[in-house]
Amino acid sequence: MRNSFCRVPATSNRGDLRIAVLADSDTRWKWGALTARRLAPDHRPAGFLLRGRATPTARQLGEVGIGTGPAGPAEVTCAEFLAEIGRARGAERYDVIVLALVGGAVQAVLHGVRALWPEPATRPVLVTGYVGVVYEKLTDGLLLRHGADLVLANSPYDAARFRAVYEGAGAVSDSVTETALPFLEGAPHEPGAAARTVVFAVQPSVPESRADRTYLLARAAAHARLHPGREVLVKLRSRPGEHTTHLEEHPYQRLAERLPGGLPRNCRLVYGNMGAVLDGADLLVTVSSTAALEAMHRGVPTAVLTDLGIREALGNHHFLGSGCLASWDRLDEGFLPVADPAWLAQQGVSPAGEPFAAARTRLAQLLAREQLPPVAPYYTRATAPGYLPGILARHHLAPDGTPLPGAVRRGSGESRAGRWLRGRLREAARGAYRHGVQRVAPVIRRLGEL
Repeated sequence: MRNSFCRVPATSNRGDLRIAVLADSDTRWKWGALTARRLAPDHRPAGFLLRGRATPTARQLGEVGIGTGPAGPAEVTCAEFLAEIGRARGAERYDVIVLALVGGAVQAVLHGVRALWPEPATRPVLVTGYVGVVYEKLTDGLLLRHGADLVLANSPYDAARFRAVYEGAGAVSDSVTETALPFLEGAPHEPGAAARTVVFAVQPSVPESRADRTYLLARAAAHARLHPGREVLVKLRSRPGEHTTHLEEHPYQRLAERLPGGLPRNCRLVYGNMGAVLDGADLLVTVSSTAALEAMHRGVPTAVLTDLGIREALGNHHFLGSGCLASWDRLDEGFLPVADPAWLAQQGVSPAGEPFAAARTRLAQLLAREQLPPVAPYYTRATAPGYLPGILARHHLAPDGTPLPGAVRRGSGESRAGRWLRGRLREAARGAYRHGVQRVAPVIRRLGEL
């Protein structure tokens, strides 16, 4: 993917539309960037990086095609982002904002925008959605996103579920707009007689335990030994010390170092963009990664592992009916799953027509209006007085959505050296946090079991 971000977006022959993406992790950056491109193909969005524990490193941003130099995304807090969009006027005003964030952060921005424009006004159109398969916290996540002008659903199945949740809670559901995952692209797979390249797409948090993760890695290594003519690539999401959307206490890199017998020569750890890795794949193996949908879209045989059971905690229950559930034993025997066409269509993997046409039409209708009504989230101080204030406080916002005192740093008087030093301190703090998660926490947990 090309570098899709700039701090001052260029105009195009479609007018002076300005679009911004606010994201909080590497995966959500990928979703946000591609969604913006699908919604406004001729426009280059501005990038904003929400500061937090999952803030991606320069390497992670580069892997998904985002530049990190002066033209790269600006790192901000929620309150600073709200201040940025609130003070923009005239030609500098943002028309569309894609919120590629966890639910609580989306809710904070929604209330912040409502505080900025409490009456009908010319304000940005707010777009949000999910980065992949929605298999947990469906109700919680959706209600935290309620109030956005467009809540994108990645499939007919998701669109029906989203509307059912909103209507069941007594909330309006007309914001739900059916699309597809924006990164379902790439050349169709050319099937061969047998798999030559097997990609095992691992996940940061599924499964969680060290024993389960070691088991899966050992089975991938055993598959490589059983099939010396195949190359088994263990596709990793991050390097040790980096964070993705989810915490990773037991990185596969360290498990590989301790694996009895090590990895055979035809089994290796790889990084890189998933699309590029899938270009040469003949079989994709995973527990429940969204990479399965990317592979299915291309026609790559895809196996969703059942070795650890079919469980909601693993997310592989989402693939019931796909025809792709399989164990390492079956794969060792040469089984190549074939996805069910009806299941693919329902999941938006093989959509009919242009999946983003409805979203672009809805967006055009909203942009054509002189004024938009105030943002109206489902959660308010009346509907969730014991829940909402805590969510907003985590992002340094008061219960009415306004920034708390000191939340917005006035940078005009700060020197370049001061900004550099604060950035280095933030990175050091993140490194300490990641070290605690991946090194200290497992040791303390083991000591607690003595």
